[in-house]
Amino acid sequence: MKIISPTLHGVLDYLTCGLFFTAPTIFDFTGTYATVCYILAAGYLLITLITNMPLGAFKVLPFWLHGRLELVSGAVFITSPWLFGFADENGVARNFFVAMGVVFLVVFLCTQWRTQETRQPAMS
Repeated sequence: MKIISPTLHGVLDYLTCGLFFTAPTIFDFTGTYATVCYILAAGYLLITLITNMPLGAFKVLPFWLHGRLELVSGAVFITSPWLFGFADENGVARNFFVAMGVVFLVVFLCTQWRTQETRQPAMS
């Protein structure tokens, strides 16, 4: 059962943008880590705003494609500390990006990507 509706997903998306934007302050990220968080906040906000979902503003990007982008993002976030060589350099950043990746994957798995069509009973 998919427990996250498209509307709730939109709320979670905007909260995620806020988390990426505030992460440098919360986790004391500086330099590249802070820059990456700000870029992710802006990019994710843009994707959320253009997605065709109840809380999207411009409704250009299909909701299912938004989901596929999140699926890929989740995998990239989880592997990024090792791909980009900071797994041993900054444990807080490593844990933040891995945790965000896991959250993205869980949200992907729990979201109703295709809205259910209401079927009318057949008339006899």
